Amino acid sequence: MSAADTAWVLVSAALVLFMVPGLAIFYGGMVRSKGVLAVMMQSFFCMGLVTVIWAVFGFSLAFGRDAGGGLIGNLGLAGLHGMAHPLPGLTHLRVPASAVMVFQMMFAVITAALISGGTVDRIRFPAFVVFITLWVVLVYLPLAHWVFSPGGWLASHGVLDFAGGTVVEINSGFSTLAIVLVLGRRRGWPRESMAPHSVPLSLLGVGILWFGWFGFNAGSALAANGVAVQAFVNTQLAAAAGLLGWLAFEVGKERVATTLGGGSGAVAGMVAITPCAGFIGPMPALLVGAVAGLVCAAAVRLKFRFRYDDSLDVLGVHGVGGLVGMVLLGLFATTAVNPAGGNGLLEGGGIHVFGWELIAAGVTVVFSFGVTFVIAKAVDLVMGLRVSAEAEDTGLDLTQHSETAYSAGGTGRIGS
Repeated sequence: MSAADTAWVLVSAALVLFMVPGLAIFYGGMVRSKGVLAVMMQSFFCMGLVTVIWAVFGFSLAFGRDAGGGLIGNLGLAGLHGMAHPLPGLTHLRVPASAVMVFQMMFAVITAALISGGTVDRIRFPAFVVFITLWVVLVYLPLAHWVFSPGGWLASHGVLDFAGGTVVEINSGFSTLAIVLVLGRRRGWPRESMAPHSVPLSLLGVGILWFGWFGFNAGSALAANGVAVQAFVNTQLAAAAGLLGWLAFEVGKERVATTLGGGSGAVAGMVAITPCAGFIGPMPALLVGAVAGLVCAAAVRLKFRFRYDDSLDVLGVHGVGGLVGMVLLGLFATTAVNPAGGNGLLEGGGIHVFGWELIAAGVTVVFSFGVTFVIAKAVDLVMGLRVSAEAEDTGLDLTQHSETAYSAGGTGRIGS
């Protein structure tokens, strides 16, 4: 065991967990004041629920010895049994299995929390609990095994995804599209203005996400080494270029540069660099961020054309940003940065890496959207996903949690 590697992975796990309240603040600022607690509650609830699922059986299904066909792991690690031994296919690591377990736990937590950005103002909290439980088990865990576990079928074909372009980003984006299609649009959208109630709060959230993303990407090296350093550098470069790319789109299209646009561009750049971070050099990282800023800024506007109410643009930023990252990774990956990776199409590697990056991205889109749509439909039929029209007008803070975010006095609870 390497003390340095272990310390870095544990610090990175803490940074990724810190991203969850950062996400809650980012989302909370972008909604109307009557729904800020509800959307923040969903992120914090995922910290509890997903942790328990992961410890009891989730980690085993994602990283346990393959149960056949590269589709899912077995239950050999259920209840965190066997943590004293190296993980299947990861015997080269110099960190304890428990460090990998807790680091990957945080990935599962934040991926589940991301979906809450699409369902703002209209999902019943009990339905969200059931939906997200089923989603973690039926969507996240299989994808994590396919890509992150050496025994997974996509990993075994050489698919490169350093920190979750498929499992986290594309998955959350297209899963969100599926559930919002089942939920339907918010009452009055897009006719009525539903402006953010606190842009400064959202920008604070972006800052926390930016800080935590260094652990998300550089920690995925699972060692304190040169690859981790390159991933750290690439994350900063892509975030900065994404911010500038989004603002360039706004100025060119609408003649104005918005603060929320700048923050969203930084997030888009970090989303796109996520699969690439430990596989490409610094100048391609700048290009990845800039392209993501431009493309994601255009993508978030498609919801108005196609009339799907992805409230906080999870599809446009995370789904599309993840696709941008996977495609460009297939072009610019190089073993000069990471000998354990491969060479992309523009680095002399031929079609193999590029082709499998496209296959992995396409499979993730189809699987995450299809299975999530079925889950959402089933939950809607059995218990109903959506709040009543009256509850939606009143706001989910009061109707789902008996609280208000802002109060002239008292505790903020009904009856105080």
